Amino acid sequence: MYLGIEIGGTKLQLGLGADTGELAGLWRGAVDVAAGPEGIRRQITAAVPELLARAGVERGRLRGVGVGFGGPVDDHTRTVIKSHQIEGWDDFPLADWVGDVVGLPAVLGNDADVAGLAEALHGAGKGLSPVFYVTIGSGIGGGLIIDGEIYRGVGRGAAEFGHLLVDRGCYVPLEKVASGWAIQSRGAALVKNHGALRRLAGGKPGNVTAQMVAQAAAEGASDAREVLQEVMGVLGKAICDVIALLCPRRVVFGGGVSLMGEELFFEPLRASVDVLAFRPFAGLTDIVPAALGEEVVVHGAIALARKRFN
Repeated sequence: MYLGIEIGGTKLQLGLGADTGELAGLWRGAVDVAAGPEGIRRQITAAVPELLARAGVERGRLRGVGVGFGGPVDDHTRTVIKSHQIEGWDDFPLADWVGDVVGLPAVLGNDADVAGLAEALHGAGKGLSPVFYVTIGSGIGGGLIIDGEIYRGVGRGAAEFGHLLVDRGCYVPLEKVASGWAIQSRGAALVKNHGALRRLAGGKPGNVTAQMVAQAAAEGASDAREVLQEVMGVLGKAICDVIALLCPRRVVFGGGVSLMGEELFFEPLRASVDVLAFRPFAGLTDIVPAALGEEVVVHGAIALARKRFN
């Protein structure tokens, strides 16, 4: 059995499992951003024995620990490169620290990479290769899984889908245009108009969420629909770039924005890809929703540990 840890910008999760797609125990907590990395480390230190006790698992049954971290990591030094949500993680030797706390060997991975690994092994990409995973939440992350292994380039990451450049008069990262935060920002600018979004937000731009923009679009608000149509067009073009370079068998989308569903997200995205895809590769790549839910990074961290310490 293995311990998997997810360290995100807002969420901290620990889980126990044998890399079967099922968890023997789960601990979930909110990250206190103001407490910084030290606060998160205190949470982990307290959560490990609590999780083991609650699951009835002896520490001696654990063979290793995997960590999925919300930011780029260095495979060779086993350190965090940077967190884009919480300051203070730069160059921190996270794998060594976790190993010392738990008393077991530990391996460190990027959260989108390990989530992609979980979906390829146990979720929407099971039995297929290559699998390209995309998560769209406050930011956008990606991971490439080939024959059940994460592709990591030279060891500092790869498949950084959210950092593909988009021409908006000047070049900006994709996540500046198509992330949940970007949709929220566009929606906030629409609140001054009369209509569904103004009602949903109580007339206050600061109340707007990406989910509100989706709800307004579902109710037929033309301005909200235009925002989502533009986002799906930009995402579709970016997916076509991935297809031209990698021709994956399946692209799996996770994260909160993808929960907008078939009508608002997947159907227009597939339509955009159908129009723009490199013609010799047309029809070779499925685009589907993720299957493993909120625990996907924990499953992936467990899989990473099993691969390293089996």
